[in-house]
Amino acid sequence: LIDVPPKKTFAAAREETEQVIIGALENLFKNTKVNPRDIGILVVNSSTFSPTPSLSAMVVNTFKLRSNIKSFNLGGMGCSAGVIAIDLAKDLLQIHKNTYALVVSTENITQSIYSGENRSMMVSNCLFRVGGAAILLSNKPGDRRRSKYKLAHTVRTHTGADDKSFRCVQQEDDESGKTGVCLSKDITGVAGTTVKKNITKLGPLILPLSEKFIFFVTFMTKKLLKDKIKHYYVPDFKLAIDHFCIHAGGRAVIDVLEKNLGLFPIDVEASRSTLHRFGNTSSSSIWYELAYIEAKG
Repeated sequence: LIDVPPKKTFAAAREETEQVIIGALENLFKNTKVNPRDIGILVVNSSTFSPTPSLSAMVVNTFKLRSNIKSFNLGGMGCSAGVIAIDLAKDLLQIHKNTYALVVSTENITQSIYSGENRSMMVSNCLFRVGGAAILLSNKPGDRRRSKYKLAHTVRTHTGADDKSFRCVQQEDDESGKTGVCLSKDITGVAGTTVKKNITKLGPLILPLSEKFIFFVTFMTKKLLKDKIKHYYVPDFKLAIDHFCIHAGGRAVIDVLEKNLGLFPIDVEASRSTLHRFGNTSSSSIWYELAYIEAKG
């Protein structure tokens, strides 16, 4: 953006992505003391920039990963792809034993610069920033003690069958033929609805029995009385969750999720602080938030 006109070349886009991914991975291998050739599974996600050779192939080439690696490249999945990549890695680790899975989440800003005059497309220039994160997962019994966390559950809800959900973030051409990412006004409503559906599936896995019982009773009552009860009971998730990493998609997105989940300002501090300091780094934003929570102890 600091070049006039903006430098949107393919070479500049590749340079940006390589800088982010290689930098993140060099730090990860240094901190974990893991040999790159011990990686058995690799998942890389980048939504708008998906070159050939793929970004996963670039990682294999740069760090000389082994030839029998299970390698995947996820494109076009937007801000949710970081969690989707973790879900995929978890499923693969249940099949392939005694190995490491490496997940790399990033988004390319260079190719997404919008130089037209459509306001809904200009928003992305103001909101999105360069970012990236690398996450190492292991199913090796010997890593249990030195691991930071244990992955308990991943719950995915896909609302793409709904037209509003499908079109709320769309890469397209404007009236003058300039390509950009259009952010719909429906995005906050879609985010709130989708998270509610997701939380309904997650709740039974993590909530205490008291909250499960109240939720079940109100759910059955709504089924019986139909339109007389307009809202489901929203369980108190703070009884089961100590920290929330809500995607730093924008101030309005954080606001609506804070309201819908009945959270306090302290619960969304990590999201707001990440948005303020780093902008929306797309699929890597939740990892920036987790780092913020860790830094605060």
